[in-house]
Amino acid sequence: MHHRRGTFRDETVDYAAVGATRAHDLMAYPPERSIPAEDAWRIGSGEARFDTAADLLMSWSALRGAGLRVTDVRPASGPMYTGVAFDDEGNAVAPSSLEHEQRFDADGTPYVGAGTTLRVHGRVAGHSADGELRVIFVDEEPRRVAFALGTVDGSVVSGEESFLLEWRDNDEVWFVVRAFDRPTAMLYRMLPALVRRRRRLLFQGYLRAISPLYATPGS
Repeated sequence: MHHRRGTFRDETVDYAAVGATRAHDLMAYPPERSIPAEDAWRIGSGEARFDTAADLLMSWSALRGAGLRVTDVRPASGPMYTGVAFDDEGNAVAPSSLEHEQRFDADGTPYVGAGTTLRVHGRVAGHSADGELRVIFVDEEPRRVAFALGTVDGSVVSGEESFLLEWRDNDEVWFVVRAFDRPTAMLYRMLPALVRRRRRLLFQGYLRAISPLYATPGS
């Protein structure tokens, strides 16, 4: 049986290295012509902290925290494909989560699910952040929640970003974000520093949304 490293794979994403945000050596060997980024923050400790952050993450709060509007969220049609998980050596293991019923936030927006497509709207660093995205993989385990978004169409960059929450054995809760961006808009192709600045601002927004340590009153 042949397993591919990319979890939700069809021909609609606009980049080749599907699932590459899982690669241990992303920062050293990013996909061709793309700019990698990674950051990790300790956001507290304990089960309650993990559960709260996981619920925020799976209801698109990171994107909204970066000032983006999330619309047109469409879960994958047909049975949910949870995909294949990988151990540290890159060997396929059993699917990381079982199919479970679709959850919705207070506005009726479906939670993150493998194969879900969505549109984002907004501006980052003064430039358009509009685009269509697809959820590439979702991992939901008792002490670890993760998902990745890949670009489908209409974004100024092409690539993937992944979000990971881990409740570690030492009781600390960590939030890890990784991404690779290949500039597609002419301005970004000419000025790679803009791609890095855009990514930095996105990461800061994601962290603000997921961690109460950075939250502002009333947010």
